[in-house]
Amino acid sequence: MKNSTRQNSHTPFLLYGVLLLILGFATYLLGVLLVFPRYLLGLRHLLDPVSAWLVWYSGVPIMLGLAFALFDLLFLFGDKKPKAPVRFEPVRHRRVTVALTAYNDEDSIGPAVRDFLENPLVERVIVVSNNSSDRTFDHARDAGAITFNEMAPGYGRCVFRCLSEAAKFDDTDFVVLCEGDSTFRAYDIEKLLAYAPHADIVNGTRTVEPLRQYITQLSTFMYYGNIFVGKLLEAKHLGRGTITDVGTTYKLCRRESLIPLLGKLKPAVNLEFNAHFLDTALGDGLVLLECPITFHPRVGVSKGGNINNWRGFTVGMRMILGMLRNWKRYA
Repeated sequence: MKNSTRQNSHTPFLLYGVLLLILGFATYLLGVLLVFPRYLLGLRHLLDPVSAWLVWYSGVPIMLGLAFALFDLLFLFGDKKPKAPVRFEPVRHRRVTVALTAYNDEDSIGPAVRDFLENPLVERVIVVSNNSSDRTFDHARDAGAITFNEMAPGYGRCVFRCLSEAAKFDDTDFVVLCEGDSTFRAYDIEKLLAYAPHADIVNGTRTVEPLRQYITQLSTFMYYGNIFVGKLLEAKHLGRGTITDVGTTYKLCRRESLIPLLGKLKPAVNLEFNAHFLDTALGDGLVLLECPITFHPRVGVSKGGNINNWRGFTVGMRMILGMLRNWKRYA
């Protein structure tokens, strides 16, 4: 396989334009909503000039955002979109190495490991326990997984260890990253492999409604927040991908593309690591595709970004800041 070369560096005007538009409309809305304290609390003398200023000057970021977005779409898009033909590299060796993240998942890790090991496409299952305080490590080992204990705390360090350990096995061409909380199923590997001839990374998306169980830890707010941040990432790498889910762990990676990518990833990135992974892969010129996967209620209590909507909001904001600053705070 011929690895993709790093894409030319481009200023993401569409990303900046979208964020400026959001800022402008938010400023306008705030100015309008001041009507309530102005009249209900009798603060017109104090808030009338503030409201007028907000409404009037909200047009500045709106017009600037429109100009940035249109400039990117109308003048730069043709140069940003890769000139290469649609890629097709047949999958000759379909068996995969599966790597599962786990943190205090003693109730789910055993069934999750057995589900993957029973799939005929799976050569082995690796479990990386992020220094769990329960019996996660023992249950994973007893279920037949190759087990590692990542002592450094943080979701990013656990994922990075998963990918690093899985990439060491050269008898499989693909690494499948997943979680040990039973939210995903082994049978979706077949779908991921169906997309593999066209990509370096196949990202499993949880945004197809008939494939998403009604009650999961992914609330309506987090569901649409994932899509929103995904579209911002898509705007940053205009012409390189269609992205609807930046928070999903379930993904398939070509081993020979993953190995050089590992050196560019920053394990210190925590709950927003999946967005960092996709952003870094796209920035390095790798081909990314999304594949609809099934999503199920987790076994046990969520410890990640899905604890509640506020936690999801803060993780999403850190994803956006990371994309804007190229994750420099983790350098």
